[in-house]
Amino acid sequence: MGQRIVMYPGTFDPLTFGHIDIIQRAARLGDHLIVAVAENAGKNPVLSGDERCELVSSHIKLLMDTDKLPNTVSVKRFSTLLTDFAASEGVTAVVRGLRAVSDFEYEFQMASINKRLHGELETIFMMAAEQQHFVASRFVKEVARYGGDISSFVPNDIADALKAKLRGK
Repeated sequence: MGQRIVMYPGTFDPLTFGHIDIIQRAARLGDHLIVAVAENAGKNPVLSGDERCELVSSHIKLLMDTDKLPNTVSVKRFSTLLTDFAASEGVTAVVRGLRAVSDFEYEFQMASINKRLHGELETIFMMAAEQQHFVASRFVKEVARYGGDISSFVPNDIADALKAKLRGK
């Protein structure tokens, strides 16, 4: 049996404490975890793909350096169908975070489509940590747009990057 590669995809615009929690937990599910940063222009990201990859990578490195994450996590960017990217990377399972019941319907549909496109690909749903149930990147961006305090939702460097980007728009 080969290496079990798990993938946690998302736009991570911005990376939140909820995402970080899922990354730490998902890293224990296989031999290697790929945090896959999606281009997804349809979501109109505030941060560029390069900026999002850089911020995610810096937090992965920080977690590894403080022994809060094994050294078996990598960050990769993709702009193809998730199933095509998963197949090209040898991924056996996709992890998706659920905050509330309302997330389940959408995620269930996506998992079903992904299964039809790539029959060997499994989807694992992980419940968000209790303190993160309500945190969604779109709300973080909205609070930041109006100058609100987002420090309880995202790490300080990400808050600074997001605020700087929004000021520049």
